[in-house]
Amino acid sequence: MGGMRRTVVQRTTCLIGMESSRRNRQYLTPRSLKTMLRSCLRHELALRGRRSLPRRWECAPDLEYYALLDNLSYRVDNLAPYNASLIIQNVPISSISGANAIVPGAPLPAGAKVPPSGLQPDIKTPTVSSWTLKIEQELSPSTSITLGYTGSHGYHEILTEDRNLPQPTICPGSPCPTGYPAGTWYNPPNAPLANPNVGATTTWVSEGVSSYHALEIDFNRRLSRGLQLRGVYTFSKSLDDGDTLATTVATNSPAYVSNPLQPKWDYGRSSFDIRHAGVINATYELPFERRNGSNTSTWTNRLIGDWQLSAIETLLSGIPFTPQLSYNPSNDGDTRNPVRPSLNPNFNGKLILGDPNRYFSPDAFITPLAGTWGNAPRNFLNGPGLATTDLSLAKKFLIREHTGLQFRADVFNVFNHTNFNTPNPVVFTSGATDPAKAVASTPSATAGLITSTATTSRQIQFGLKLLF
Repeated sequence: MGGMRRTVVQRTTCLIGMESSRRNRQYLTPRSLKTMLRSCLRHELALRGRRSLPRRWECAPDLEYYALLDNLSYRVDNLAPYNASLIIQNVPISSISGANAIVPGAPLPAGAKVPPSGLQPDIKTPTVSSWTLKIEQELSPSTSITLGYTGSHGYHEILTEDRNLPQPTICPGSPCPTGYPAGTWYNPPNAPLANPNVGATTTWVSEGVSSYHALEIDFNRRLSRGLQLRGVYTFSKSLDDGDTLATTVATNSPAYVSNPLQPKWDYGRSSFDIRHAGVINATYELPFERRNGSNTSTWTNRLIGDWQLSAIETLLSGIPFTPQLSYNPSNDGDTRNPVRPSLNPNFNGKLILGDPNRYFSPDAFITPLAGTWGNAPRNFLNGPGLATTDLSLAKKFLIREHTGLQFRADVFNVFNHTNFNTPNPVVFTSGATDPAKAVASTPSATAGLITSTATTSRQIQFGLKLLF
């Protein structure tokens, strides 16, 4: 008789973060953080009707403390005077090299600015609430299928922003140029920064939000008659307004918020969002001289018996990527170029071409108006998918009761399928930044070009392992 089991799980995560005292600027000590964590756990246990803490929590707070400390100190590692960097724009290389090289302790070149790093003063602890519903149905004594739904909502997530910005003008206010659409955010050339003595900042702020929803299917056939089979499929969607912290540009999306004054403009598919993901793995014991418990065996039986064939098939839809510019038309002072292009209202062709030499059509985009941000959504283009098959053939030779020898032959990417990485997302290398100066936009000659693969070509390896 097949049975049905229904499981409902709701999980709430309580996280304790590090806080800094505004009075003495000192971090919490491991002991004080430990006390806070135990307090939080006691509260959780009280809600669940329990009276005592499990002893396994005794060593957890110190690990939590140092992990948070390392993460925060990473952000402030390049502050003056110990590890500072400089931004110098629009100067010839000869002015800062050779006899004019920058020497520690000497006056800095004119226009040189330090790009500071920092954190939101009242930064919050990132928090995620998640929920799961699963239904499992037994189809036979050795076979079952599970259907599940998983969802989550995240808030106080970390975004990377430039906080040293000019104050933009909302058109048609002055000095917005004539003809700019009403409601456009505009910065004139050389707009004064909030702090003109420093450059663009790298600041972590806890203003991000995220959303995840997934349908999960798990088919499982336990070992029976020499065959074991499992297939897992996930149909999901992950949305957020930023998910890359430690790099200036990720492989498929800028790490910095496009317009820090409007971070919600970046809300879209997560950089790691894979809409469809399927994995099938199977193991089959070849029906040649299988062991039946008898100790009697000829050398031919030992040679052709007990072979095992395994296979894994992986199928993934592509990750999203963002069309980008290699210049900043917004005049907001950010030199990391997180601003996106604008959509071409006159484009009617096919956006995703699929050709490795031109994966998408750059004609779908135009440069933004000088002093403004582009309107192309973040991560709305879908990259190439992935399909690969791996095979393994293995046999164990029994030498004596507790000693054996295992031979393996593994083939990765059996069909030698080419799985491409995301293409070059830059569609324009230069364009107008001053409405008073007509400058022709320069399209990127390599827009949409794919230059690397996500997996290797077919690989074959042999192995011999002594088991004792």
